[in-house]
Amino acid sequence: MTQSQQNAPDEVLCDRYQIQRQLGKNAGRRTLLARDLQTQELVVVKLLSFDNDFEWDDLKLFQREAETLKALSHPAIPQYLDYFELELTYGKGFAFVQNYVEGRSLEEHIQAGRTFSELEVRQLAQSLLEILIYLHRRQPPVIHRDIKPSNILLTDRSGNSPGQVYLVDFGSVQTLAANQGSTITVVGTYGYMPPEQFGGHATPASDLYSLAATLIYVLAGKHPTDLPQKDFRIQFESEVQLSSAFTSWLTWLTEPNLGDRPPPPSKP
Repeated sequence: MTQSQQNAPDEVLCDRYQIQRQLGKNAGRRTLLARDLQTQELVVVKLLSFDNDFEWDDLKLFQREAETLKALSHPAIPQYLDYFELELTYGKGFAFVQNYVEGRSLEEHIQAGRTFSELEVRQLAQSLLEILIYLHRRQPPVIHRDIKPSNILLTDRSGNSPGQVYLVDFGSVQTLAANQGSTITVVGTYGYMPPEQFGGHATPASDLYSLAATLIYVLAGKHPTDLPQKDFRIQFESEVQLSSAFTSWLTWLTEPNLGDRPPPPSKP
């Protein structure tokens, strides 16, 4: 069956996934919330279409994301469920399915006016570091390359916890094995990317930089690019009230020189 370009609500993909609404869209890629008609569970369907915005790097990253998620098994990472091809009205498309996590991103929480104490941010850091330890200890190590507030989901806070933390969107992921003798696609988000990533080089310490830049955003309520810089270092200290130990830890992780950052894993 040929699918439409817009994928209207209630449209069924692959005779199984009934679209509820669109969650996101950029350059040939769309993310949809759907209901699995076999299990009645909500799922996320990620679509890549060969439209006017298509680039071959998009397909490489899309397939790598699906393959990476298929190999991962962690309660704070989306679970791979399915992969299929689609015949669209304007050409071929690919889709993969992952489980749906009900929560809001850190970006959404901050934009809604939520503030976080140092203790809560330390708890966020702890949870995210445990996810990164899992990724970085795999063979070969998995580098996320796009850790930022919109890629971290947080459920409602409960008791003394800021909420359950999830790391999502593995569309920029690479393994260290991919560095050997191949062209690396430069990806990431300005402000959260460490300097070495602009040259296409990423290591586990690159994810640590992005993590710390994300935590600085949560604490200061300002995008890292809106904070002053000196010698390529983010000058965040005057924008927050933190213990000297936590300030030093964030400074250490955001050292612009890769060799000056701590070797992973490093917990606050």
